[in-house]
Amino acid sequence: MMHALAFALCLAGFVALALATRRQQHEVIGRSLPRGPVRGLRIAGAAALMLALGVLVGWQGWGLGLVMFSGHTTLAAAIVYCALIGRVRMAARKAGQR
Repeated sequence: MMHALAFALCLAGFVALALATRRQQHEVIGRSLPRGPVRGLRIAGAAALMLALGVLVGWQGWGLGLVMFSGHTTLAAAIVYCALIGRVRMAARKAGQR
């Protein structure tokens, strides 16, 4: 259960951090967000990652908790990265079919 919670927090954190970048805002939303929401996304992303770290370290201690955190963040970042690439490719394919 702790693995699922930590992974969900890592995934949410990386999604928020990705949406805080202008490039992803243009590709996903179609426009840039104002500074306030961007700052909020950055804070929320960092807070989610820190909360995931706290969950894992509190559960397994610093030694194994940091190793687990590294694995969770790697997997979550890879999923977000691949999802963003897939979204761009699907949009390009749809634009080519028109």
